[in-house]
Amino acid sequence: MNKIKKVIGTAIFLRKARHYCAYRERCHKEVYSKLLEWGSSSKLSEEILSDLITSGFVNEERYAKHYAGSKFRQKKWGKVKIKRELQKRHISEYCIAMGMKEIEEEDYLKTLKQIIEKKKTEFRSDKLGLRNNKIGKYCIQKGFEPALVWEELKQAS
Repeated sequence: MNKIKKVIGTAIFLRKARHYCAYRERCHKEVYSKLLEWGSSSKLSEEILSDLITSGFVNEERYAKHYAGSKFRQKKWGKVKIKRELQKRHISEYCIAMGMKEIEEEDYLKTLKQIIEKKKTEFRSDKLGLRNNKIGKYCIQKGFEPALVWEELKQAS
């Protein structure tokens, strides 16, 4: 009787997890956490996660590519912030590198220049150094590399 309950419970968790993963891209950590939240044991969660990986519902490389591309295009995040967020989700370095390939260097520089130009109109200051400092800090906070930000600010001034 107890074995039947376990099989039914496993089937329910697997069905819920498949639906959860089909809704949008998920990383291993998100799926594992959600299974634990639903009341699954850690051993069962690992088994279900393994099944989801083999059936293609969860793929970390695909997740990293999707995450990096969408955060860059939609939220205008820089590479530093995207990498940091992927590392928080325990994505492998290989998958992070593959995700970073989704960001074209030309588009990356163009986006940084657009942010700088937009912020120039927002930050009105009599002192050029103060304004550039505020713009630089904003761009670095968005995840752009500090050396690149300061170089672009010098060229834009």
